[in-house]
Amino acid sequence: MGLFSRLGLGRSSSRPSSRGSRGGRRPTGPDSAHLAEFAATRTGVEAYVEPATSVTPTTLVLVAQDGEWTRRRVPDPATARDFARRTGIPVYDVNLTGYPQRMREWTARKRREEGAS
Repeated sequence: MGLFSRLGLGRSSSRPSSRGSRGGRRPTGPDSAHLAEFAATRTGVEAYVEPATSVTPTTLVLVAQDGEWTRRRVPDPATARDFARRTGIPVYDVNLTGYPQRMREWTARKRREEGAS
């Protein structure tokens, strides 16, 4: 079973999950591929789980060592934690830890760069 087939990210939470031979959820599209690519091509990546709200589904934010970040939907917090465990990156509950300062600094730097061009 390959990495993408074990991630199980990008599935709509309203659809039933299908289980693989080892109990992992099956992947469903570009969200899982994007997260896996981000984690594999950046250094010092950490995962932050954002709980579902009445407006948004559960999401996973990956933050690299330099502060670059990305956010994608995940079916549930357990899937997000499973992704982090399988890729060997630390995972945090954003309600308990907040976002890292380097993420805010990276966003501010990008805004300044876009405004200057």
